[in-house]
Amino acid sequence: MATEQWFVGPLAAGSGETPPLDDLESGAQPCEDPSWSPPPGGPGNPPEAEPEKDVQGQLPQAPTSTLSPERPAPGPRPTPPRLPWDTMFSPITEQLCYLLKKADDFQSYLLYSRDRVQKEQLAKAMPTFLQMCEPYFLYLEAAARSVPPVYGALQELIRKGLLEISQQLTLRLEQLVLMYASFGFVNLEETDPLSISCFFCGRFSISPSYEVSIFRYCAPAAYTASRFPRYLYKKMRWNLETTPEASSREQDSHVDYYFLCYRDTWEDTGKSPANSCPQIQKLWSIGRWVPLGPAEDDLYSWILCPQPPGDYQQLLTIGFEEPSHMLATDLLVQILTGQEGPARPPSAAGPAAWAAQGS
Repeated sequence: MATEQWFVGPLAAGSGETPPLDDLESGAQPCEDPSWSPPPGGPGNPPEAEPEKDVQGQLPQAPTSTLSPERPAPGPRPTPPRLPWDTMFSPITEQLCYLLKKADDFQSYLLYSRDRVQKEQLAKAMPTFLQMCEPYFLYLEAAARSVPPVYGALQELIRKGLLEISQQLTLRLEQLVLMYASFGFVNLEETDPLSISCFFCGRFSISPSYEVSIFRYCAPAAYTASRFPRYLYKKMRWNLETTPEASSREQDSHVDYYFLCYRDTWEDTGKSPANSCPQIQKLWSIGRWVPLGPAEDDLYSWILCPQPPGDYQQLLTIGFEEPSHMLATDLLVQILTGQEGPARPPSAAGPAAWAAQGS
C-alpha cells in the first residue's frame, strides 16, 4: 500500500536513517558494525605478550591464523544503550501537538470571537482542517497495523503507542466538530452531501489484496434513513476494499462496509430512558452492511433514494459498554482475518454464509 510520506525526518534522532524497530527488542543490538568490538586493551582482548626471538635473534614466522586453537575467544561485546522512548517518538508527538494546537485555535475563535463573519469562515475551513489531518492518520494506522508493517515487525508497545496517538487525535476532532455543530456552523445530517457526518481517520492493509479505511461518525447516525433495522445507530464505519489479484479473472475492485453500531434496548420495551437502567440502554456490536436495493441497473431509483436500504448482518456482540476507537478496529481485524489469515471477500460467500455467520 502506498502511504503518504508525512514525516521528513527520521524517527530516531542522531542518525541519518531510521533503524528497524525490531532491533529495539530486549537484548538485540542495533547493528553488527565492527566498531562495537571491544578495544584491544579491554577485558575481552587481553594484551598479547611480546613475541620471543629465536637464538639467531630473528622473529619467528607469523602464524597463518590470528587465533590459535588454545586461545580463548573474545568476551561478549557490550550491549549498546536502547533508544529512549521520547527520542524515538519525538517527530510523531511533535506533529500531534501541532494538530492539537490548531484544534484549540479553532475552538478559541469559535468561543471568543464576536465577529460572525470570521466564525463562518472558520466553519468553511473545518473540512480543510480535517483533510489536513488525513496524512497523519494514514501514517499512524499503516505503521501500526499494515501487513507487512511499514518498519518491520513492530513491537506491541510501539504499536499501542501509535494507535493511542491516533485515537487521541480522533476524539479531539470529533469534539471540535460537535462544538461547531452546536453553534450551527456545521451540518451532521448524513443525507446532506455538504455535511460532516463522519471523517476519515486512517487506512491500513491486512493482506496484499485487502485494504481497510476507517471513518468516525461525529454523532450517532441512524443505520438507514428509514430506521430499519429499528433503533440501530452507527458510530464507526470501515470500508474493506478488495483488489483482484493479477491471476484472477475479476478486473474491478469491490468494497464491503462494516459498522460499529449500538441498539437502544429501552426502545424495544416502549419505556423512556428515565425509567430504564442506564447500563442496558445501548448494546454495541460490529456488523456488515447487506444491501437490499436499489437495483444496480436502475439509475433513477438511486437518484430518488435518499439512502439505499440495507440489512445488518451482526458479526460480533460486544456488550453494553462502548469500545474504544482502537479496540473496535482491533476487533474488526480479528473478524476479517479469523486470527489465522485474511478471509475471502464476504461478498463472495453469499447470503447463506452471512446468515450462518450471524447465527
